Amino acid sequence: MTVYGSAWCPYCVRARRLLEEKGITFEDLRIEGRMDLRSEMEARSGRTSVPQIFVGDIHIGGYDDMAALDRAGKLDDLLADKNNG
Repeated sequence: MTVYGSAWCPYCVRARRLLEEKGITFEDLRIEGRMDLRSEMEARSGRTSVPQIFVGDIHIGGYDDMAALDRAGKLDDLLADKNNG
């Protein structure tokens, strides 16, 4: 799991907190001052805003998208499928 974000973005903080509360290990890529990571994020997601969250190669979107998946009970299934596949 990969989270592209910044240290100061409140949605990035919420995304990290949700994953930490679930005990999920993730790669936390801070893009501020890193044009290489920003370009990589934009190429992978097609978006310029942070956070951008990936489960493997699957782009799930930003924090609101991930939180909606979690509320619908689908985030845990996606994470389990990725870890078992």
